[in-house]
Amino acid sequence: MEMIAHGIDLVDCPRIEQMVQRHGERFLDRVFTASEQAYAEASRNTVEKLAGRFAAKEAILKLMGTGWRGKIAWTDIEIVNNAAGQPEVTLAGQVKEIAERLGIKHISVSITHTANFAIASAVALTRMQQH
Repeated sequence: MEMIAHGIDLVDCPRIEQMVQRHGERFLDRVFTASEQAYAEASRNTVEKLAGRFAAKEAILKLMGTGWRGKIAWTDIEIVNNAAGQPEVTLAGQVKEIAERLGIKHISVSITHTANFAIASAVALTRMQQH
């Protein structure tokens, strides 16, 4: 039996801006893939784009019920836009293994932001856990 899994996250954009200013490339490379960084840097709203991707990654882990633990790397989740401008999720490493165990084949995300906040929602079909 399948069920809908959902995760949502809200990020304070100035907090992401502070992290970038304080830690620079170290923070960016730890949290965002090269494609995600290029996408954000090509925009005049770089911080908001990064915050949106950050929120989406958090939302995805919430729908899986895992949080950031074990060998999960931020870059195990990549969110890039398709030709139509819709964000698409690619999983790797530990996150991909968890998704496979849960029977998740596809995750859809929606991201929006203002100058101050970014919010993301993630949904997926997953196998119902038997207790």
